[in-house]
Amino acid sequence: MPVAIHATEKPLFKIFSDDFFFSIPPYQRPYAWTIEQASELLTDVLAFLEGSSCSVSDVNPYFLGSIVLIKSDDPKADVVDGQQRLTTLTILLSVLRKLDKSGLNLENYLYQPENIVAQIPARYRLKLREKDERFFRDYIQEEFGLENLLQLDSAQISDSQQRIQENARYFLEVLRPLDEAKRLRLTQYLMTRCFLVVVSTPDLDSAYRIFSVLNARGLNLSLADLLKSEIIGAIPNHQQERYTRIWDSEEEDLGREAFQEMFSHIRMIHRKAKLRETALNEFRKYILPNIKPPERFIDDILKPYSDALETIKKANYQGGQETEAVDACLRWLNMIDNFDWIPPGILYISRYKSHSPERLERFFVDLERLAAGLMILRANINTRINRYAELLTSIENDSDLYEDDSPLQLTSAEMTEIADTLNGDLYLMTRIRKYVLLRLDSALAAGTATYQYPIITIEHVLPQNPKENSQWMEWFEGEEREQYVHKIGNLTLLSRRKNAQAQNDDFDQKKERYFSSSAGGANSFVLTTQVLQKTTWTPETIEQRQRESVETLKCLWRL
Repeated sequence: MPVAIHATEKPLFKIFSDDFFFSIPPYQRPYAWTIEQASELLTDVLAFLEGSSCSVSDVNPYFLGSIVLIKSDDPKADVVDGQQRLTTLTILLSVLRKLDKSGLNLENYLYQPENIVAQIPARYRLKLREKDERFFRDYIQEEFGLENLLQLDSAQISDSQQRIQENARYFLEVLRPLDEAKRLRLTQYLMTRCFLVVVSTPDLDSAYRIFSVLNARGLNLSLADLLKSEIIGAIPNHQQERYTRIWDSEEEDLGREAFQEMFSHIRMIHRKAKLRETALNEFRKYILPNIKPPERFIDDILKPYSDALETIKKANYQGGQETEAVDACLRWLNMIDNFDWIPPGILYISRYKSHSPERLERFFVDLERLAAGLMILRANINTRINRYAELLTSIENDSDLYEDDSPLQLTSAEMTEIADTLNGDLYLMTRIRKYVLLRLDSALAAGTATYQYPIITIEHVLPQNPKENSQWMEWFEGEEREQYVHKIGNLTLLSRRKNAQAQNDDFDQKKERYFSSSAGGANSFVLTTQVLQKTTWTPETIEQRQRESVETLKCLWRL
């Protein structure tokens, strides 16, 4: 008998209602959304509202995505996909409840009161995994839990609980300054004009298949296919075969995945804004009508942009020694943890590929500096998109990209903040630490080092947990260990996995067993060679190495 699958679009006031009792199954991963994803959600919703002064019921609706549930006729629903959205929205509702002074009774969206007549038990509308269930209930869903949550020492709670704490604090910081009328309007819009598509099926197998299809990369490939049909179909018949060959050749050269990705970069280059509708609709409304005749899209956009993206992906500008500096910049850029820098790179290469390698090198040196700086500052996606949109406009206008006020250049405030971040506890900054250390190692090696290792790990010289009565305890007092242990000056790189048995050894033993070439070739890094050259590792050693390392990075990125 075929399995029934239901898909319906529902506003949030129906999501957080007696129709659903959401439960996160134990096999799901922990809550993982960071401030970046939380801020993207909130700033998008606020942007939709700020762009309209009409009543909330007339503001364009906002689509929050889809959730996949195992659900039959009763309200109980196991969440196969969508726990990050549901959890973040619950945190947001908790913050709005705390700030509410109008008696909106937002408690009902978080908690289902008992209904004896309907035989509905009292329960929270979202139940997290067992490890986080009580934490979430006590600090988010309970009415007065938020104040206690903000007082918790983040070092004493799990990673997922830290994300909950950080996102709650972020929502409070953004929403508290708003006046009551704006918060009321936001709440009304959120609950009545923000929608989720709820896909439900009664068993895990079909739910997982739905999840796989919705998240399969292949689903997105239809954008290129649909655009191909429309664009080639609009070309005169006698030229269609020629342009079909060009299209297919570019797709084959770039690869289907990268070719599909290219269309999101084309959209960004032309729209210079975050996606507001479906990508296909934006192409139809805002891009294709401005490129006439349709042959121009292939001649002037698809082919040069595809060639530029291939150069970026392969870090192979033209080949030869004279372009190695450009390729080196591209290799570093490809290690950045986002791809928002790619549209300016595509546009610049497509415009100036025939110019001197020195021109390309100057641009990509500064693009890497900007992309690395924004990554170190943990700039959110909206900040990055706005910055790169300004850069795209400057490239199109042939503006001087090297003036101080150019969007390609870091501001003095950004440079100061980056330097302060580098002086902090780098090891705890998980998303930037390896990139920063590799850039530092490369700078110390005068750019001659290569890093084609299957594994690269980061190691503390002064251990995080030194043994009692060890040499480390003589060299460092308790507070000194906390002060120095996670700084750049105490970190090095290994081209293999960590050795748990040796990482807490005294310094001489650790050098021999852990950092030496006989221990696995770790001294191929300049940073590790520095460690091997030391006879002691004291606070003074780390302070000197810290100063030198930060100065090297400041010189590299012109801070």
